[in-house]
Amino acid sequence: MAQVRRAAVSWKGNLQSGNGVLDASTSRAFSALPVTWASRTEAADGRTSPEELLAAAHASCYSMALSSDLTKAGFSPESLDVTSVVTADRVDGKWTVISSTLTVRGRVPGVDETQFRTIADSAKDGCPISRAMKGNVALSVEAVLER
Repeated sequence: MAQVRRAAVSWKGNLQSGNGVLDASTSRAFSALPVTWASRTEAADGRTSPEELLAAAHASCYSMALSSDLTKAGFSPESLDVTSVVTADRVDGKWTVISSTLTVRGRVPGVDETQFRTIADSAKDGCPISRAMKGNVALSVEAVLER
């Protein structure tokens, strides 16, 4: 069955000097997160941006995909610390998300470095957020196994 999630923004003013507030309408896990144009193209100053939210979505999605893939391969991860760095730049004069670089540090008993890196790379391709970006955004993963 398809799953539907909702978020909503209330924006006031023009692009340059306006501002908005973002709410997680489905979960209610967050509300009134401030968002501005400046938080996308300059300093965040305590405000979020669509790019930061994309990074959060990618890191959380990937951590679940990797945990699942490791478990299916017979390994039980103790911990996976994942970071996503989303980069936006001007392409043909328009701001565009150009890459998401995932970094994962994992503690996974019984797995060797090669297996971990192979499974980590495969999970990148299977994560639903990666799949949504594939073909439009450069995706990469750096996997480090900790002992």
